[in-house]
Amino acid sequence: MVFCEGERTEPEYLEALKRERAVHDAAAVDVRIDWATTGSAPITLVTAAANARAMADAEESEIDEVWCIFDVEWPTNHPKLVDAIDLAQRSGVKLAISNPCFELWLALHFTDCSRWLNNSQARRARRGHDAAEGKGLAGKTYMPLRIQASDRARSLDAKHIADGTEFPHDNPSSGMHRFLDAVEPSP
Repeated sequence: MVFCEGERTEPEYLEALKRERAVHDAAAVDVRIDWATTGSAPITLVTAAANARAMADAEESEIDEVWCIFDVEWPTNHPKLVDAIDLAQRSGVKLAISNPCFELWLALHFTDCSRWLNNSQARRARRGHDAAEGKGLAGKTYMPLRIQASDRARSLDAKHIADGTEFPHDNPSSGMHRFLDAVEPSP
């Protein structure tokens, strides 16, 4: 089950991912988006996800992982961001956080992004490669490049570790590669 902050871009990306043969054919993978919480702040998402995780455990449901996908936001971080991360860790909720925003993840499909970005700069970096208008997403444009995006995101993680840069100062970064690793079997 996935809880995501974005009302359009993130859900459209996830829907495109679900249609990919490698994801669709994996019998154990059923990505469900909690549409009721889209557009919510991270603490609200994680609270809903923690409740869903507890309910799934209590009911022994088929939901084996609960994820939250959200942004840090720059120049002003989301309020209670650290509280949301702490709650996720205590509740067994997995996180895919993009810093500054999800548009960085989208830009990583096409190019390396290693310099600090605010939200507007990340959106411009994405628009430079995607003809989609506004917050919409052309999933077919991104899906063939998701492995490259994951590799670039892992490289950013390694750079931040080597530099000793800690969250939320790990701009640019995206944890979406961890989500893809969870839903897409290795080749």
